[in-house]
Amino acid sequence: MSWVCSGYAWSVNHAWKTSAIPGTRGAHARTAGTSRTYKTWDVPRGHALQVRFDTKIAVLLRDDLEVWQRLNVTAFLASGIAANAELLGEPYTDADGTLYTPMFRQPVLVFTGDSDVMAAAHERAVRRGLPTAVYTEELFSTGHDEANRAAVRAVARDDLKLVGMAVHGPRNAVDKVLKGATLHP
Repeated sequence: MSWVCSGYAWSVNHAWKTSAIPGTRGAHARTAGTSRTYKTWDVPRGHALQVRFDTKIAVLLRDDLEVWQRLNVTAFLASGIAANAELLGEPYTDADGTLYTPMFRQPVLVFTGDSDVMAAAHERAVRRGLPTAVYTEELFSTGHDEANRAAVRAVARDDLKLVGMAVHGPRNAVDKVLKGATLHP
């Protein structure tokens, strides 16, 4: 179950309780003139609430890649989406005060699909104008950023031999872009 509040949905593995008064626990109560009920919950100690974001970050990988290729492509594509600084959270520190770099504020979901799914997803992402990162077959044989960009620039959009792409945007738009893809096992 989930509950949407201010653009987020809170999800817990615990039964919901309902009340006509926000923040009040108890049985479902409906009084004259009250058309809404409010969901409250008890969160067991040690369990965290999960946030459902308005946007989605997704990586789509062609399903015939080797394991090392899947990891490499995912890392490169995530860096392309991370270029949008508003997606990054605050820096991390450990208990000793060691500073670590920030990471995405939200999960990154990884999907797979064949080359037809990849081509359709790419076309839908471009048509919708969503921030998209691409990785082509040619990038496996290049060795640096300038060569990577030249390899992509040398091929027309519809002729790109995509092995992966990443996209960020509103949840429903990203879901539509990824139609036909499956979550990576």
